[in-house]
Amino acid sequence: MAGPGSGILLLVKKHIYIYSPSSAVRDKAAFKRGVRRLTTLGYEVELDETALSSHQRFAGDDDTRLAAIARAAASGADVALISRGGYGLTRLLPHINYKALDKAVSRGTRFVGLSDFTALQNALLAKTGAVSWAGPALGEDFGTEGQPDDIMEACFDDLITGQGEGTGWRLPKIATKSGADGAWQPGAEGKFGVKSAVLWGGNLAVLCSLVGTPYLPQVKGGILFLEEVHEHPYRLERMLTQLLHAGVLAQQKAIVLGQFTNYKLVPHDKGFKLATVVAWLQRQIKAPVLTGLPFGHVPTKVVLPVGAKVALAVEDRDAFLLWGHSH
Repeated sequence: MAGPGSGILLLVKKHIYIYSPSSAVRDKAAFKRGVRRLTTLGYEVELDETALSSHQRFAGDDDTRLAAIARAAASGADVALISRGGYGLTRLLPHINYKALDKAVSRGTRFVGLSDFTALQNALLAKTGAVSWAGPALGEDFGTEGQPDDIMEACFDDLITGQGEGTGWRLPKIATKSGADGAWQPGAEGKFGVKSAVLWGGNLAVLCSLVGTPYLPQVKGGILFLEEVHEHPYRLERMLTQLLHAGVLAQQKAIVLGQFTNYKLVPHDKGFKLATVVAWLQRQIKAPVLTGLPFGHVPTKVVLPVGAKVALAVEDRDAFLLWGHSH
């Protein structure tokens, strides 16, 4: 072992623990590609013993997946990364050991995922206040057949090395046209900001499934971010209406919309589209509705600290979410 004065730098590989808390891994080739990619990037990858298990549509029965979550919490890994989303976590929420997850977070493990993982993230926040991370999944993001997205990988590396301080993006032009779609319009100075607010949210459908349960965080004065996939705009509006009528949206300082993808408009929509929903949403609440956040079921995605206090700054079409090194 090298001593303090040896001049030899000992590099310790960052440890990633892969587990499957939701649906069964169907694309095993993508799973294997993802593992190879993370290994190539220099990470130490550990696979949970049931990561490829299958029971009905799930990655093992409920007890199997609960045990996998417990092993992820006890792994001591720098990152506990889900293999995929799908469905399965909401039925586990009453049985999860949140104290163990909170303890793992306090020791430095970052729980990362998206989609169905929204359920566990928000339940963890509601029960303990612990911060988790909205970010990539193994198969969907690192296991693509081509080169994984550079921005996604860079954001993930910033997270695992503790270098990430925030993220920024360019607002779509439509979001700044005066009244064009009802979304946020810059004031006379073209600026907007929130100094300190809890960032929370995730997948819209999963978040709506938590309304009326002990697993929906009671965040007031927060910044709510949302994304969705395979849902027509009218369904998005219906889910947003649920959050509206439940009083969730009115309590936020800002709504930040990510990517809403893989849906198909039909002739009888007659002009009803995603921009229509955004315009409707902005008319319902006083808080600004920002669009274009690079997060969702898309290759280019940033990582976001769910439950952390962040600052939001907008100037003209430049938007920034900032959280520093504290998380």
